[in-house]
Amino acid sequence: MHPGAFSPAARSGNAARVYDETAAERGDALALETGNTRYSHAELSDRSARLAGALHERGLDPDDRLGIFLSNRPELVLTALAALKAGLPFSPANPQFTAYELASQLDDSDAEALVTEPSLLPKVEDALDRLDADPLVILVGDEQPPNAVSADVDTVAFSALDAEPTMVHRDDDDVAMQPYTSGTTGEPKGVLLTHRNLRAQSFIAFERSALRADEERFLSVLPLAHIAGFVNRTWQPLIRGATVYLRDPSEWDPEAAMETIERERITKFGAVTAMYVDLVNHERFGEYDLSSLEEVMEGGDRMPSAVQERFEATAGVELFEAYGLTETGGGTHVGFGSTFGPRLGSIGQPLRATDCRVVDDEGRDVPPGETGELLVRGPHVFEGYYDRPEETEAAFTEGGYFRTGDVARRDADNYYEIVDRKSDVIVTAGYTVYPREVENALYEHPDVVAAAVVGVSDERRTETVKAYVVRRQGSAVDAETLREFCLERVAPYKHPRTVEFVEELPRTHNSKVRRVELREGT
Repeated sequence: MHPGAFSPAARSGNAARVYDETAAERGDALALETGNTRYSHAELSDRSARLAGALHERGLDPDDRLGIFLSNRPELVLTALAALKAGLPFSPANPQFTAYELASQLDDSDAEALVTEPSLLPKVEDALDRLDADPLVILVGDEQPPNAVSADVDTVAFSALDAEPTMVHRDDDDVAMQPYTSGTTGEPKGVLLTHRNLRAQSFIAFERSALRADEERFLSVLPLAHIAGFVNRTWQPLIRGATVYLRDPSEWDPEAAMETIERERITKFGAVTAMYVDLVNHERFGEYDLSSLEEVMEGGDRMPSAVQERFEATAGVELFEAYGLTETGGGTHVGFGSTFGPRLGSIGQPLRATDCRVVDDEGRDVPPGETGELLVRGPHVFEGYYDRPEETEAAFTEGGYFRTGDVARRDADNYYEIVDRKSDVIVTAGYTVYPREVENALYEHPDVVAAAVVGVSDERRTETVKAYVVRRQGSAVDAETLREFCLERVAPYKHPRTVEFVEELPRTHNSKVRRVELREGT
């Protein structure tokens, strides 16, 4: 199928209609495989519609926020589809979150209900104890719930969904999903992505794929709680009627990935830099047959040229970089399909739906070869931040372009390169870490007087988190104690792997910490 083949009903309103029409065309084909579970497109379509009905039966109404706290498993895909069909904006939370982080997102998103799994229930109940609100908790899947389940927890067995199939009407501008990111302040913000935004990313998948749906087999190894993992690595292939081989990133194993690629004749693979580093450094890299790969993508980090060149030489396929943000609902630039093919160090050309500018501090366009802030506009760009009108207004120019906060340059062929970040955001193994969040955790320790967090170069992860700490006078608190302290408050990928104690932090005349000096001193 192609965008023009969809009915008028699928080309507007509820984005889930796009998938249902794909499922009608490719019903018997394998849609989702997790090693021990397999769903056809028809099964995904039918079960998600019945789950949408089950959500309504539990008192949820269109526009109620639905939190999703699940690992990479079919239930997350089914729940997201069901939420769309039920008209419930869904807000995925990373299963690595601590109870504190989960509680913060549930509170900020005004979640009326949370869908989770039995293994995460203890963390969920801890998070609920921190909230004033009392959202409904729904356990999904076919596992038996724990014996000591709270009376407020409901269960939905996916093998016995008997609710009425549901598909509610949605307007293009209705919110479809509300993932979370952070801006320069480091405070998490809910990103309002509409049904139009999600549909635009759906049709982008048709534009840039060179394979037929029955040829496309995608190995998805990134967290579904992140925009790239859900939209680019899962939603887009499913919309095309392709097969997604879904794996949990917490169980990442480079040899298992190569085995899957060889055995299943995987044609598409997307990962972060750290995973490619693991692949090329594995002792058996080169022994597995990776010749089925047609499209290999990296996003989230800057790919070291040496890693890219080694992968391409051994795997026999070009590896291209892509670029996108939570606020753009997924990708805006990609090397694959660009006029002259992938270019080393480039994120490629803008996708057809993306209108771009590179501007100086006064908002004037800069010529090719010069750096400036990257601005983007298009039908996939978000509507704004949830309940944050001032930050929404500041995020857009008068002409409606979104300020990405990234410094970029473009060449004469309209290829783009991300040069740096305007903020102090740290990207480690594809995960985004905001210094202020880690600093806030450090400041909770009674022996910490001052703290500043920066990213330091790392061969495998691109960057890791380093904390500079001023201790309370007379304190003997050590680095390991502070690392363990942080692990109780933030996800593992956010905690400082290195802690250096200093007498004072370098500051500007207005008392702001000079992070640039700290980074230069590492």
